[in-house]
Amino acid sequence: MDLYEAIYKRRIVRDFKEKSVPDETLKKIIDAGLQAPTHDHLRNWEFVILKDKEDKERALQFVRQGVEPTLEILKQTLVNGTPQQKMYAVAMPRQYSMLMNASHIILPFFKANSAVMKPTCVRSLNPLSSVWCVIENIFLAATAEGLACSMRIPVGEEGVNVAKVIGAPQNYLLPCYIGLGYACEDNIELEQVKYSAEEKMHFGKW
Repeated sequence: MDLYEAIYKRRIVRDFKEKSVPDETLKKIIDAGLQAPTHDHLRNWEFVILKDKEDKERALQFVRQGVEPTLEILKQTLVNGTPQQKMYAVAMPRQYSMLMNASHIILPFFKANSAVMKPTCVRSLNPLSSVWCVIENIFLAATAEGLACSMRIPVGEEGVNVAKVIGAPQNYLLPCYIGLGYACEDNIELEQVKYSAEEKMHFGKW
């Protein structure tokens, strides 16, 4: 699969087959993540891989706790509304299962400086911006391998709590959870709001 095909096929998936991703394929995908640009050449990124059910449950206990109150709000969501509302109606009930049922959960940690959450200059945001390049590489590599990913951003104290449970150093932060696996054939394909380059390009001025 070439780069452009991977870009256009890359999607968030929330329903996975009961099929394990081979270790060699997982290593290739993590290696692709490690090719991302970094500001300091140290690549201060570490990946905790969860495969066993008990390990997944231990890390995802905070996701389950955070999702349940939100499901009450979901009852008021317009399932037949805008694409954004439809996405919300599909995504929220699966915040736990889309990770738990994946072959592997990847927890990508990055070493943070003290100013990353209260930036005072461009340098403050370098660790955060580079780890998102890592995450996008992982998504594209997974797509190229015929796999799919789910993703959740930690809410509130989720990230801190997960870090404690899996033993991460205090100066490493978790930007997201990534579920990696084989997508179900009947995975729900949501409507995409599409734009062309011509609609978004401005030459010389807005």
